[in-house]
Amino acid sequence: MLLIKNGHIKPIVGAELANGCVLIDDNGKIAAVAETIEAPAGATVIDAGGRLVTPGCVEAHCHIGLDNEAVGWEGHDYNEAVDPITPQLRAIDSIYPQDEALANALQGGVTTACTGPGSANVIGGTFVAIKLAGVRVDDMIVKDPIAMKCAFGENPKRVYGQGGKKSPSTRMATAWLLRETLQKAKNYYEAKKAGKEPTYDMKMEAMIPVIEGKIPLKAHAHRADDILTSIRIAKEFGVGITLDHCTDGATIVDELAKENLPAFVGPSLGGKTKVELSNKSFKTAGILSKAGIKVSIITDAPVIPLQHLPLAAGLAAANGMDMEEAWKAITINPAESTGIGDRVGSLEVGKDGDVVIWTADPLTTIGGHAYVTVVDGKVVYSEQ
Repeated sequence: MLLIKNGHIKPIVGAELANGCVLIDDNGKIAAVAETIEAPAGATVIDAGGRLVTPGCVEAHCHIGLDNEAVGWEGHDYNEAVDPITPQLRAIDSIYPQDEALANALQGGVTTACTGPGSANVIGGTFVAIKLAGVRVDDMIVKDPIAMKCAFGENPKRVYGQGGKKSPSTRMATAWLLRETLQKAKNYYEAKKAGKEPTYDMKMEAMIPVIEGKIPLKAHAHRADDILTSIRIAKEFGVGITLDHCTDGATIVDELAKENLPAFVGPSLGGKTKVELSNKSFKTAGILSKAGIKVSIITDAPVIPLQHLPLAAGLAAANGMDMEEAWKAITINPAESTGIGDRVGSLEVGKDGDVVIWTADPLTTIGGHAYVTVVDGKVVYSEQ
């Protein structure tokens, strides 16, 4: 067992404790959160020394483990850019747990990441939610799959359509390829349900969870028209969708507020490296949040190194986002919006024992980082 005592407990869900404790049981689950907890016999005790204690941060959209820190072509395993339709690809088969980016993220207080294929393809494959501590990806999985990646806008056009030699070279073609695949998947699924047993097709098998509503489309969309096209197609086929990046979200906030869809906003650090990023701003997350949209802040790591997720949230708060909403945007919101809110995102009894003791509040203090990081009840990083 592990007892963290004498900390300023910020559970995200529920009231803060100015001086409190968190107890994690032998199964790595949170057993109690209270002002005082007697240390059970044999428990390891960590004195937080009055420091801020929160759940581990959760990243809703990145490519960590697939796009490694290694320089050059080797280590970039997140885009199979030979076919615009690759739903059969699985993130778990490219994740390299030994990449230093994962250890850096733990030092930055990020304990869970939703990671997967990039945005080269119209349909890129499945995302997975993993803990960032471990040596074998099979033992790090929180949920697999969590979503099917799809992409709109510049990226698939640039990868396939430059020179007009291959589709998609237009936004129309991107929409066509996605629609065609969804319709084929629907037909395949309905044939199987009817007992007709169509010829096995791995692409169509991978799409069945989307058609069944078990996982959403994960829509890379920056520009306003791309965001609305992604929603239009999801509605046509009755499938779920999350709005990833949502760079132009503030320009269509009233429309998005009608849709009741989660928005994963970012990456907001860095330059405007392509046309569809012209409206990139740290103000976007706060504008969407104040309109009632459930917002998660994302790094798109390695675009922004994952350890800087709290910094991105702090910059959103400095640009108009409510501070409490900024904390939710890197904890409970991404957890709930990716279907893992029963496991992570808050300090609640029964959830995974993922806890961060901070050197300073990372949303208000430049350089604030983890003093101690705990994943599933085990200390995985410590400055002690």
